[in-house]
Amino acid sequence: MNIQPGIVILWIFFGVLPIVGFLLGLRAPAMRRQVPLVLAFLAGIIPILSIYIPKVFLADPDIGMSPRLDKYLIIVAGFALPLGIVNVIQNSSRRAARREKGWPYSVVLLFGLFVTGALGIYGAVTGEGIGFRQDGTSTPFKWIEDNAFRPLQATIFALLAVFMASAAFRAFRARNTEATILLIAGVLVMMGRVPLLEFLTAPFPGLQPAAAQGSRTLGLLTEWIMNVPNSAAQAGIIIGAALGAAAMAIRVILGIERSYLGLEKGE
Repeated sequence: MNIQPGIVILWIFFGVLPIVGFLLGLRAPAMRRQVPLVLAFLAGIIPILSIYIPKVFLADPDIGMSPRLDKYLIIVAGFALPLGIVNVIQNSSRRAARREKGWPYSVVLLFGLFVTGALGIYGAVTGEGIGFRQDGTSTPFKWIEDNAFRPLQATIFALLAVFMASAAFRAFRARNTEATILLIAGVLVMMGRVPLLEFLTAPFPGLQPAAAQGSRTLGLLTEWIMNVPNSAAQAGIIIGAALGAAAMAIRVILGIERSYLGLEKGE
């Protein structure tokens, strides 16, 4: 029997250790906090070690600890969905029972959750699925999706467009140098994305060649704005976000950040 040390270590870390921690936590409440912190440290440090120590038991795609740990995350994600459903049911039912502000929305949310969930289970039990039947007609789940979910989704995106237009109007006001640069760049990009000059000169055929040449020039200027200043700004934002994520990951690995356990800094 070929025993892989990496797999054995993972089973000890993430199979035996949580059980031991749970049993110890029954007698010593402090262990309920310490064991999750140890597990978070191990889950964070193993992928880092696999990069700098490319040994078989750490980085091998088939038997390495880090790739196998990535596969374990799929199981964790599977548990996250039922956990989210239970959380929605608890919070919404509590809000509806106490008649808190906006409780009718919670009732509608629960109604939609149970109805769509029941129709999905019905499709799985009967073998119809959640798409179309063999004769081309929609299953009940698909009917709900086409006649309720998609119209609501389109409504939300339409409202989002209104909010974006309102935010752009406030941001594009030339109140200082930076806002003026943003205003000019935004106007040039919008003019370069649409055939505005051809539309304005449509009643004057003699101006059409000049309008076409102006549109091409605006298009080239728009591409330069998008590829050079815009790309540079995006790269800066991405680098900043990556540094922030790395800093947060280090805080979690070292046990400094404990809010994901519902603990304060001093606990």
